[in-house]
Amino acid sequence: MTEVISVRFRGGCKNYYFDPRGAVVKMGDQVIVETAQGPEFATCTEGNHEVEDAAIVRPLCAMLRMATESDCRTVEYNKKKEREAFDICERKIAAHGLEMKLVNVSASFDGNKIIFYFTADGRVDFRELVRDLASVFRARIELRQIGVRDEAKMIGGLGICGRPFCCSQFLDGFLPVSIKMAKTQNLSLNPTKISGTCGRLMCCLKYEQNAYEDAARRMPKAESFVQTPDGPGNVKSVDLLRETMKVLLDSAGPNEPLRTYRSCEIKVLRNGKGSREGIEIPERPARYVEEREEESFDMPILSTPFYMDHPLEDAPVREKFGQEGGESRSRRRHRGGRRSHGGKPAGGGQSRPAEERQADKRPAAAKQPRPSQPQQAKPAGEGGGEANRRKPYYRGGRRRGKGGGGTPPKAE
Repeated sequence: MTEVISVRFRGGCKNYYFDPRGAVVKMGDQVIVETAQGPEFATCTEGNHEVEDAAIVRPLCAMLRMATESDCRTVEYNKKKEREAFDICERKIAAHGLEMKLVNVSASFDGNKIIFYFTADGRVDFRELVRDLASVFRARIELRQIGVRDEAKMIGGLGICGRPFCCSQFLDGFLPVSIKMAKTQNLSLNPTKISGTCGRLMCCLKYEQNAYEDAARRMPKAESFVQTPDGPGNVKSVDLLRETMKVLLDSAGPNEPLRTYRSCEIKVLRNGKGSREGIEIPERPARYVEEREEESFDMPILSTPFYMDHPLEDAPVREKFGQEGGESRSRRRHRGGRRSHGGKPAGGGQSRPAEERQADKRPAAAKQPRPSQPQQAKPAGEGGGEANRRKPYYRGGRRRGKGGGGTPPKAE
């Protein structure tokens, strides 16, 4: 871990790390830092903090000092100098007849270097222009060609959403945007609606692309053959945000409108276009049901969706058999029957009432002995002899009582 401070230069949105050299810097403080182009004026966006060593580009430049009033006056003088240089450069460009558009001018903190940013359709021979500018300003002159997206970032403005440009507010880099993103999000392919002020595709198309791709993987494509609660049909349109689709049923009339279903209500038989030959149509899936609990004790109504995988009338029947099975297993538990791993009767049945369990704890003298019935011996051919003896109880592959594990002995 390395202690650094984050700073941002004038007109930029990207943060850079610098070594504070033991100084305590707070957010919003103005500092002078050392860069590859010389000392520069910057604003601290995050005070002293530690970051991973892998996130730092070596060698790490250091902060020179805190900005003073003299440094602030120097910055104001440089801004005035930049405005004058912009006007002079535009006149020089017109004089030389160059096909280029001047965008911005930036002067270094010490005033030894001036950078002119411009846009052009192709390569421009500006060697004579550089000589004229150097003779006027007596400083190092650099002309840098940029793209239309960088131009929009430097100039700024308002987008079609009514907010300032994302590139000039918080984006530290341009995101790759393609026309495929507009198709995935079901947007109009009209260039005037999906393009920004710079003339390129809007950067905000990238923001929700992952969510749309995830929804597209879970939703069927258009013209898919699906089975709905109302019968088979073809998908005509898909709404990825609501995860719904409009289906044209095979049994629909000529003027009957399309029906809307949720993704959980259909079964996809063929994803995309194709033939229906050889496709077996299964049973209709259950319809999506929304269950609402009645309002009680001033609590809001809750909405809980679930899937009806079985008819509702089967639920009490299954509950009834589950209780009966539990009672029989609980009785068998007190007779040394099968148990589950948790010590409770297997199958989830309820144990006996507390009155019956207390009755089993009474003294042995109070208990009535159970009359024994004589067992009639069977003939040897019908299971008599050794087979007539009571077999030991087995659990988990091991024999209870005497002996070890293994399989039970077979009757001779």
